[in-house]
Amino acid sequence: MPRMRAARHALGSACLLAVLFLAVGCGGGSDAESTTGAAARDLPAPPASDFPSAAKRTLRQVIKATDRHSELIVTPAAKVFDAGPNRYPFGVFEREGGEVEDAEVALYYARVPQPKPGARSKSGNRGQIAKAQAQALNNPAVGPFPARVERLGSKPHFEARSTAEDPDAAGVVYSVNLDFPHDGEWRVAAVIRRDGETEAKILPSAVAGEFSRVPRVGQRAPLIHTPTAKDVGGDLSKITTRVPPDTLNRVDYAEALGREPIVLLFATPKFCQSRVCGPVVDEAQQAQSEFGDKAAFIHMEIYNDNDPAEHPRPQVRAFHLPSEPWLFAIDRRGRISAVIEGAFGLDLLRSAVERAIGR
Repeated sequence: MPRMRAARHALGSACLLAVLFLAVGCGGGSDAESTTGAAARDLPAPPASDFPSAAKRTLRQVIKATDRHSELIVTPAAKVFDAGPNRYPFGVFEREGGEVEDAEVALYYARVPQPKPGARSKSGNRGQIAKAQAQALNNPAVGPFPARVERLGSKPHFEARSTAEDPDAAGVVYSVNLDFPHDGEWRVAAVIRRDGETEAKILPSAVAGEFSRVPRVGQRAPLIHTPTAKDVGGDLSKITTRVPPDTLNRVDYAEALGREPIVLLFATPKFCQSRVCGPVVDEAQQAQSEFGDKAAFIHMEIYNDNDPAEHPRPQVRAFHLPSEPWLFAIDRRGRISAVIEGAFGLDLLRSAVERAIGR
């Protein structure tokens, strides 16, 4: 069994900012690859046979088939799901807050009975919603879906000082593909293997179809303006919270849309509650260096005046984003070719860029 290592702190809850829906700098260091960054390998998903079978079992029975309840914290890192295939990212932590970087985890899900119309929006019906979620444990389980581990981070040359000095910056993200048959609420559970035994954890529900206004692959990308260094008189601290400032602000998105491929990243390294914004902006900085002028790389901050007390920027609202970070890869026709919510490693980022440029 692989050793479970507690490392950095708090991937958090993917900065699920309800308020959002309401309303080149180099980091120094040598060119040698970092042991926790680009040189560290992703871990492939373990075999599904290593986990309890869901055949003819309810979600409750899958959980009971494990050896114990898990004391680990398993935190979803995405909020937007659709009917059909979905990337489901999450973090794993010790109770003390340390990040577990090499766990063996598989997810399962079961349908939550549909509450009466309007029940979800009425505080007086919270008991009814909780009852429906509990009933889901008695519904047929689907799974297991073993998770791979994606390493976060860039080469040291592209790692920001604000990332390197952040003790809470995440080092990995776990991800699985979950295929929800239709819109609705789905109760999710995790089974973790360690020390030759299995342990279970019930996770928050995933609600497919809840955020239908977030742009999807194949749709025409919304038209927005993004600030450049010229717009702020060269004071890059007004348009990026990365230290030193990134160079993902050379082009106004509106001028590039429909003319060249675009890689648009919504993230706030300084204020990101998920603790992954710094690493993914660093990765985008590295990818910009690798792909050169084949695509316009644009980093868009989240809050007006870079102040969480202010409303989200109009660009964030135009994309209807209820969380962050988000990455949109857009082809030269102005259509979205890839979308990623939450943390991602360099391999997934490169794949998104290649789809945008037509490789």
